[in-house]
Amino acid sequence: MTRYIQIIGLMSCVCFFAQHAAAQRDRGELQIEVHDPQGAVLSASGELVSQGNQFHLEFTVGDDGRYAAQDLAFGVYRVSISHSGFVPAVQLVEIRSVVPQHLALTLGLKPVETLLQVSETETLVDPSRTNAVYTIGSQTIGEQLSSQAGRGVLDVVDAQPGWLQEANGVLHPRGSEYDVQFVVDGLPITENRSPGFAPPIESSDVESMRVMTAGFPAEYGRKLGGVVEVTSPKNNPTGLHGEFEAEGGSFSTASGSGALFYSSGGNRFSVTGDGFHSDRYLDPPVLQNFTNVGNAGGFSSSYERDFSQGDRLFVTFGQHAVRYEVPNELVQQEAGQLQNSKQIETSGQVRYTHAYSADVLLSVAGSVRDASALLNSNAQSTPVIVTQDRGYREGYARADVAGHYGRHEWKVGVDGIFSPVNENLQYVINQKPGSYPDQFDPGTATTLTPPFSDRRWDIEPSAYVEDQIRFGKWNVSAGLRFDHYGFVVNESAWSPRLGASRFISSLNLLIHASYDRVFQTPAMENLLLASSPQLDSVSTLVVRLPVRPARANYYEVGFTKSFAGKLRIDGNIFRRDFSNYSDDDVLLETGISFPIAFSSATIQGEEIQIAVPRWGRFSGSLSYSNQTGIGQGPITGGLFLGSETAGISDTSKFPVSQDQRNTVRARVRFQATDRLWFATSAEYGSGLPVDLNGQPDPGQIDFFLQQYGTAIVNEVNFSAERVRPNFSLDVAAGATLFHKEGRDVSFEIEGHNLTDKVNVLNFASLFSGTAVAPPASVSARLKFGF
Repeated sequence: MTRYIQIIGLMSCVCFFAQHAAAQRDRGELQIEVHDPQGAVLSASGELVSQGNQFHLEFTVGDDGRYAAQDLAFGVYRVSISHSGFVPAVQLVEIRSVVPQHLALTLGLKPVETLLQVSETETLVDPSRTNAVYTIGSQTIGEQLSSQAGRGVLDVVDAQPGWLQEANGVLHPRGSEYDVQFVVDGLPITENRSPGFAPPIESSDVESMRVMTAGFPAEYGRKLGGVVEVTSPKNNPTGLHGEFEAEGGSFSTASGSGALFYSSGGNRFSVTGDGFHSDRYLDPPVLQNFTNVGNAGGFSSSYERDFSQGDRLFVTFGQHAVRYEVPNELVQQEAGQLQNSKQIETSGQVRYTHAYSADVLLSVAGSVRDASALLNSNAQSTPVIVTQDRGYREGYARADVAGHYGRHEWKVGVDGIFSPVNENLQYVINQKPGSYPDQFDPGTATTLTPPFSDRRWDIEPSAYVEDQIRFGKWNVSAGLRFDHYGFVVNESAWSPRLGASRFISSLNLLIHASYDRVFQTPAMENLLLASSPQLDSVSTLVVRLPVRPARANYYEVGFTKSFAGKLRIDGNIFRRDFSNYSDDDVLLETGISFPIAFSSATIQGEEIQIAVPRWGRFSGSLSYSNQTGIGQGPITGGLFLGSETAGISDTSKFPVSQDQRNTVRARVRFQATDRLWFATSAEYGSGLPVDLNGQPDPGQIDFFLQQYGTAIVNEVNFSAERVRPNFSLDVAAGATLFHKEGRDVSFEIEGHNLTDKVNVLNFASLFSGTAVAPPASVSARLKFGF
């Protein structure tokens, strides 16, 4: 109790001094004022460009001579302002703080000739960064056509160096297991966002993303394998505008989305809706793709009001749902198994900001998110009939004060998650007598009596302070974060963060290094189940170890360099040292996963990316990642039944489940004409580990053949204990069919895995089981905007 009083006192003190709060984000705002030589306000046309951030915005300065560009990722931008009869004004601006930056421009009288010295190529390298950040713009996101519904955003993130997308769209950054944090319009989401756990984030709802795997500001916590900042469309023109999309393709896939935006004065409204149907939602364990229908739908709305230049209110509300069938193996299909799952999520957010001066920003934010997950099985399900109902109602509050002072860009704040969590589960073993192999130990209870049910509060308060300081060409970022975790166990930690960089302007070269102390909370899904004594009746031998938060030290050294203003190279070397390394297990073949932990793990590797934003009519990227992940026992957290308990004290080393040693990705885009483009992309992966506890015997091989079929078993190298390498080649094209007076009609088409290679993603892994990527397929999309 004393601990909670101390924590509440700490948060109260910071809140008192902050008075208001800001949502979590590393984005700024540029407020532009335009005047003529006499000082009178002037309407004008404008352009804002950052090649390094894949950002391009054309806008109109209003009759009051003002324009505010919102949600700008930190970096360097070229601002161009023009008006008939005046000299265009072109200037470089660096966005480095959440405090709005003011830019006043005066347009002079036009001479006979004008020579502009500022080029957008100067925006290719951010000279103030102290870490590796990949910013993904609207063109890249908008042109992403995924072979499976609901995977567009995940596929874009997966294309970044250091990321790996495992079965069913589960993202793994630099070897971390499920420790991905999405920050959607400032709202952090730390729960699993893969298609099997939550409704998807649709590409049509996203304007830009920033992806980080190291050098995290102190405001980020809880899940730090990787952070993905997602920003919805902003900076829409005055008046009514809309965007509509219709998409279809292989596997009877059909989807649609629409968005309306209205802006007038200081008021901005938006409403979006989307939905899809597909006969291939998850990644099936067999080529035949049995029972894999998925349907999703949802809507969101937002209202933003500028009461003055320094006061802004932002409100959002949304609801999304997905319903899908769980794919069957061959044996399950023969038995007539049908399992259905449903995920529903409803959320609302309120944010208010107030600028006390040009150098200090104070604001307040809060949100509520209600999520539920259901799983039902029919009587023919094998080897287990399982029913589950779990969910949570998350309350989130945040307080920030940010400021600029001399060389300093500082921030201090608090936030907290307060969530009642509920879990309900029932299972019945339904394995046919004498089947091989026997998947359950002798003495395993055939049913869970009484059914499992539990409810508990998850309370996670935190506080932080951070600063970025510039000393000429040197940059230093420093921060300190305090976290308390109170769910199944209670622990607290202080996490220092430090980064430094040096920009060598003569070489267009940035060298950076960072250190992160990380405190990562366990996955919440089914953690109550794994921690409850109610499961003591399931087996004659039960070992239950509390799952504690992981603690880790992250190190990164890297560089960014541009060549001829046309291409940029990013290279990084990293190392991650974990204690209580997170992984997961599954309960009695039910498919219900829960977190476990190993004593330690070390993950290290190298990454390099060559990006060409635009070189004539060409653009594209090439990246290579080399990674080695080694874990070590004993097991320090989780639930273990029967024969599983034998390996708990094993101290041997093993490759972590995301240990893909080599990954190569490439994409080339050619703008043939102003209205026609072509692109091709390819991806190679050396394959994930296969954990079968040694070489399988002939009987086990026969069982695999019965479960998955010959084509999939042939893609496993049992002697090397790895899945064989995967490869995919895609080709895409797009055309603008109509463009006039703000109205656009465009069409895109993409062929996936054109070589039709059988790409096995996982084989007999703990939770992901066996999964195969889609065969050769095609997707097409028609867009209309006004």
